[in-house]
Amino acid sequence: MIIRVQVKPNSKKESIVLHEDGYYIVRVNAPAVEGKANKRVIEILSKYFKISKTRVILNKGEKSKIKQFLIQL
Repeated sequence: MIIRVQVKPNSKKESIVLHEDGYYIVRVNAPAVEGKANKRVIEILSKYFKISKTRVILNKGEKSKIKQFLIQL
């Protein structure tokens, strides 16, 4: 399954919300530096979908706030 994610780094509270337009908004407290926010998004998505972190793959948008992830269920 491929999902679109809008990442909001440096957030006070971490959360994941499914937007009505079909993409996820993920707030992480990690900064958008050296992939720290991306790693935290992968951890949050793996907990949300109840899968291991290795089954969450960043497809597109490594340096963008809008990303595409492959979720291997």
